[in-house]
Amino acid sequence: MNIQDIEQKEIVKGYKGRFVHMETFTLAFWEVEAGAEIPIHSHVHEQTTQVIEGEFEMTVDGVTKIYTPGMLVTIPSFAKHGGKAITACKLTDVFCPVREDYK
Repeated sequence: MNIQDIEQKEIVKGYKGRFVHMETFTLAFWEVEAGAEIPIHSHVHEQTTQVIEGEFEMTVDGVTKIYTPGMLVTIPSFAKHGGKAITACKLTDVFCPVREDYK
């Protein structure tokens, strides 16, 4: 499977994702426009976010850091988090359990 062959969906303005849904997790490949923001929110899913390209500012439980390529952030279930693309970014997320809302 080629990631580029997966249909892209814009979930939040400026956040376009390609999703692979397995039995127990969802893998998300994001292309994010510079300046695009995800407001602070929480969900049942555990999440990891890895920056592939660009700079991404992420706040998790009130702590804000800037992440660059190769860096990974872990987000526990129900942790309040949100982010902003400082530059255009490519991110990879893993969500467990499956993100039914992204299907």
